Amino acid sequence: MRNHISTRVFGELLYLKAKRWKDPKGEMASDKKVFTFDEVSQHNKRDDCWLIISGKVYDVTPFMDVHPGGDDVLFALAGKDATIDFEDVGHSEDARELMKEYYIGEIDSSTTVPATRTYVAPVQPTNNQDKTPRFIIKILQFLFPILILGLALFVRQYTKKE
Repeated sequence: MRNHISTRVFGELLYLKAKRWKDPKGEMASDKKVFTFDEVSQHNKRDDCWLIISGKVYDVTPFMDVHPGGDDVLFALAGKDATIDFEDVGHSEDARELMKEYYIGEIDSSTTVPATRTYVAPVQPTNNQDKTPRFIIKILQFLFPILILGLALFVRQYTKKE
């Protein structure tokens, strides 16, 4: 695991490498656009990756190669609302500052953004077909010693001299 200093230096290098145009005041470009969820959801490829975070749309395509968590993290959320995942990771202030570089617009407030689905484990079948051989083995484990004991008693009884 990297220490705090190297992570910060690494983050600053990423910031410099992935830097895009800013206006003289250091703010984002003023050509803010409003996108529908359907428009954003079409940008779900590795070479065209958009995310929604807190109602804002980000084109993170140029950041895919330099993302500290790898491009798979971003690709898994491409074209979707990544707010919960972004907040759960606990990104630093530097990361939040870097987000401004990829901001391209807002999500249309009249657009319904589907809630992020949580993983639901598949329901296990109630009767497992594998239980039949196990059941037979358990019965045999119980009956076999009784059968040997019975056979021993039988042999003892009939071979006993009177």
